[in-house]
This record gives sequence, structure tokens and C-alpha cells, in this order.
Amino acid sequence: MRFERSRAVSDDRGCSDGSVIVAPDYAGGEAVMVSADGQVVPEFLPQNWLRGTRALRQGALEHVLHRGLDICASLSLLLLTLPLLLVVALAIKLDTRGPLFYRQERVGQHHRRFHILKFRSMTVDAEKPGAAVWATVGDSRVTRVGRFIRLTRIDEIPQAINILRGDMAFVGPRPERPVFVEQLTAAIPHYADRAAVRPGLTGWAQVKYSYGASIEDAREKLSYDLWYIRERSLWLDLRIILATVRVVLRQAGAR
Repeated sequence: MRFERSRAVSDDRGCSDGSVIVAPDYAGGEAVMVSADGQVVPEFLPQNWLRGTRALRQGALEHVLHRGLDICASLSLLLLTLPLLLVVALAIKLDTRGPLFYRQERVGQHHRRFHILKFRSMTVDAEKPGAAVWATVGDSRVTRVGRFIRLTRIDEIPQAINILRGDMAFVGPRPERPVFVEQLTAAIPHYADRAAVRPGLTGWAQVKYSYGASIEDAREKLSYDLWYIRERSLWLDLRIILATVRVVLRQAGAR
């Protein structure tokens, strides 16, 4: 997106209504530029803007309530989908050789690394050369069962275990691989600020923007992630969870 520093600007590539407003900082600091579509403009953020976000200004009670929501939502997800998960596990084992689950290193809150847990949807030698590669449309590495569970997001459900362990939240920026975090931090202003909160199973960027496999896509998704950090609340998390259900039912954005 291309933005100008003004009260309202026209954008030929980004915001849904093409406008950006100057919004007050919640801590009384320098204002930030926010779009009507729920984005924050990274290029014009003040250096210490995080101090004025709702995510970092939450009190102890809000933290406890958020953690309670994470635990309840993840346990409910696992219990409600348990019969489906057993069928999927059997299908994966019958379809291709290899492990049932896929563990991959990701970057979490405060840049702490952890291993994310997913149902395996690709062949066991998907990254045989050792180089990290973004998934693409019609990716040949994806198995037959893998296509279905990626399209329906079933492959993501085991991450509820990561949530129960405290590695993730139910809602937050999607955790990225360390090599991509290094590349994107160098290329996009304030990309590292995503680590201010726990990464999520779903998030504002996931319901507002389709899957991205480029630096430009990452920049667009970042603008939504930063808006989420600025506005984070229990009510917003519930809105995102409901929106995620709609996205999954439409089978949008999967690769």
C-alpha cells in the first residue's frame, strides 16, 4: 500500500474504502494512522507506539480472562472435533508413509522459539534441500489427504495443544518460521512488533486477508496484525473467532 501522511488519503491498492485516519494513541503519545478496514500503517508508526496499545496496557484481570478464553476455546475445539481427528489421523497413515504430525520451529511472543504442531499435509521430503519455502497454489508437495485438511483447516487443529501449553493464544498473529522472520524484519518496518503478543491459531489478518506467499503479502497482513495489537480485547477475540468459522466454511485462503 502507498499512504500519504494526512487526515484521509486515497489508496489505489490497499484499504477497502481507500481512507486512512489519524487516530489518537491510547497512552497519550503520538497519533497513529489507521484505516477504516482495520489496518495500521507500519511506515508511519512512532518508534515507541507499542506502549500505547491496548495489548500492552491490559491489566492482570484481562490477562487472566484472555488465558481462560484460550484454554476453554482450545479444549472445546479438541473435544468437539475428536471423532473427526481420529478419522483424519487414520487417513493420513493410509495415504502416505511418514509421521502423523508435523513439528516445525516458529517464533512466538518476545521472539521465543517453539515447535508448532500440525497434521502432516505434505510429503516427508517436502523440504529435502533444507531451504524454507513458502507454500504455493497447487503445491506439488501436498498429499491427497493434505489438500483436504489444508482446505478445511483441519491440519491446524493440533495447535490447540500449543495453546494449552502456553506457546500460543487462540487469537493473535500467525507464528512464522525464524528464517522468514529474519527476512521480513529486515524488509518491513515494525515487523518484529508482532512478537508483542502470543501468536494465534487464528487472527485478524487471517480473516481479513487471504494466504500470502510474498513480502508484499506479509506487509499487508502485518498492517492487520498491528491493528489487532493496538485494539486487542476479549470482545475483538470473540469477533475474530466467529469470523474464522465463516472463513473456514467458505474454504477461503487455503493452499
